Amino acid sequence: MTWLVPLPVVMPLIGAALTLMMAGRPRAQRTVSLTVLTATVLVSAALLGLTTTGGSMVVTVGGWAAPLGIVLVADQLAALMLVVSSTMTVCVLVYSIGQGMADGHEETPLSVYHPTYLVLTAGVTNAFLAGDLFNLYVGFEILLVASYVLLTLGGTENRIRAGITYVVVSLLSSVIFLTAIGLVYAATGTLTMAHLVERLDALPDGLRLMLQGMLLLAFGIKAAVFPLSSWLPDSYPTAPAPVTAVFAGLLTKAGVYAIIRTETLLFPGGRAAVVLLILALLTMVVGILGAVAQSDIKRLLSFTLVSHIGFLLFGVGLTTRLGLSSAIFYVVHHITIQTTLFLATGLIEKRGGSTALDRLGGLARLSPVLAVLFLVPALNLAGIPPFSGFIGKLGLVQAGAADGGVLAWLLIAGGLATSLLTLYAVARVWNLAFWRVPHASTPARSPLPPLMVGSTLALVALGVGLTAVAGPLFEIGDQAAGGLLERSGYVEAVFGGTR
Repeated sequence: MTWLVPLPVVMPLIGAALTLMMAGRPRAQRTVSLTVLTATVLVSAALLGLTTTGGSMVVTVGGWAAPLGIVLVADQLAALMLVVSSTMTVCVLVYSIGQGMADGHEETPLSVYHPTYLVLTAGVTNAFLAGDLFNLYVGFEILLVASYVLLTLGGTENRIRAGITYVVVSLLSSVIFLTAIGLVYAATGTLTMAHLVERLDALPDGLRLMLQGMLLLAFGIKAAVFPLSSWLPDSYPTAPAPVTAVFAGLLTKAGVYAIIRTETLLFPGGRAAVVLLILALLTMVVGILGAVAQSDIKRLLSFTLVSHIGFLLFGVGLTTRLGLSSAIFYVVHHITIQTTLFLATGLIEKRGGSTALDRLGGLARLSPVLAVLFLVPALNLAGIPPFSGFIGKLGLVQAGAADGGVLAWLLIAGGLATSLLTLYAVARVWNLAFWRVPHASTPARSPLPPLMVGSTLALVALGVGLTAVAGPLFEIGDQAAGGLLERSGYVEAVFGGTR
């Protein structure tokens, strides 16, 4: 069944080519895109089932075995990320179709949107499956090209300005990453991660630490880790709602995934763990302080996105099985909830005509369904029990308490403060946008597009459902964390027991 491994990358690329040839035929483009992404979800689910029962699955591209050739590796972590990301892309695609139909933009920009969106999906899946550093770089570059196109759809001044900022920062990150790749190859003679496991361990400590620092710097920019996160709140809010949602849900998590993969596989137990914990605390606190100061819902959510990256780094920096499993669970939670909130914000803009809090009001009375679609994921993001946000944070608190270090306790305190401030931020949105008397500029009652509401509702239900499956999901996360910490299984899967 190893033939399934490359399909999450290959199918979106083929779909992108087909939809590009169908430019000007929006119905055909929609059909191809939905078919391809639905098939990607099914293949990803099959990979998760196979890796859970049978271990990692490896494919050598072109038949060239590692370390000479490129390998795609699907272990439990990669398969889980594939399932979550592909599910998000389907829901966001349905939402964007509904928005395009409601706005009367069925041909433009959707003729460009579908192939670019599928290329973006291929970049994400390639990054998750990459078994060598250069292929991981290729995945990020595919993301960069596609995301720049999506970010500047419509060609407005604000979007072009934000797109320039985004592409400059992303190119800087790519240059650092490519430089690090060159240095790694010069020092070890290989870029295959399984091969680097032993070769990096044989390097002098100073050289090894420098390589680790450069990779962390590159991935930290992509993951929007403080102080490398200032680009995100200025870039994401200008894009269309579905684009912002898929960016918030997936792009930064690809950076977090790269940090998890390299820190556990290539540089386990290094001195950078302390740096990660410090950055986690700063990212939490600075991000949420930025959120509470915002008067626009999109910018507010962009800052909460930055803030909650800190929770993910918290689990990774602890370098324990419980910390990693809690971080993996929180990644799944955060991708789902953050995507849902940005889609709900798009509905707020559709209904209220703006996302500025001083121009909104009375939405709970004007659209009770919209009120529910925002309130439930907002409470989940804040970590109110019994939602999955509370369960994930509880796991991180337990992992921090088990560690017992000063930094761990500071992070526990910072996490609790961040959760309270997140609750304050979303409660402020609720009071101003939904609860107070309608603003004079609020449009008269009008129905929201069914496809936009339906896809958002599906993600709200999925976010709530994470609570019901928290036990099995934590078990998968625990097994994935065990596989990350026990590196020999990954190496044996890639090399097939021979060197």
